[in-house]
Amino acid sequence: MSPPENPGSQSVVTPARVVIGLCLFAPFVALLWVDSYAKTEPTLAGMPFFYWYQMLWVLISAGLTAIAYVLLLRERSARSGRHEQREGGEER
Repeated sequence: MSPPENPGSQSVVTPARVVIGLCLFAPFVALLWVDSYAKTEPTLAGMPFFYWYQMLWVLISAGLTAIAYVLLLRERSARSGRHEQREGGEER
């Protein structure tokens, strides 16, 4: 992937990238803050909260990672589309 011709023309921090970062950062915060879920109650099918909370975050993390991936693909395709339009406009 070649760098853009004018580096100042494209912002590095975009709203999509902020959302991507939050999607990837949320599981770390939720699971590293152990005091928030270090308890037995409420139980789910006899399983203490401590365990099912972590298993729930496995599913949530997979979903958030998928969302981040889709957003990244959309942003890349939008950027490449803008780049191709600029190049097409210069040739005419």
